[in-house]
Amino acid sequence: MRERGAAARRAELLARYRQLVLHELPERAARERWVVHADHCLGRVVLDHAVGGRWYDVLGRSGAAGRRGPAFERLSDEQLARAVALAEEVADGGDEVLRPLDAQSLEWRGKSPRRRAPSAPG
Repeated sequence: MRERGAAARRAELLARYRQLVLHELPERAARERWVVHADHCLGRVVLDHAVGGRWYDVLGRSGAAGRRGPAFERLSDEQLARAVALAEEVADGGDEVLRPLDAQSLEWRGKSPRRRAPSAPG
């Protein structure tokens, strides 16, 4: 029974991750002009912070050494819970929360953080 509960919890977390990272966050990010708005970039930020570094160093890339499917499906239960919690924080705090997370993710890759886009006159 316990295994069934854990499997159901994981399925719920995977569904919530997909909803947040593939739909809710990109739509809001584009509308509000966040520093990152593409789903794959939002996924990069969330996955990196869930594993504490470049996600592909921890999870490997699809197609390598028999790995298949999206990286988020290869997260441990603990990492997946962290990823969903972080995506929820980004949803709650918007660009202000996302910006430093993106900067750290880029730093882990040896890249410079993005600059804030100029505000539209208004």
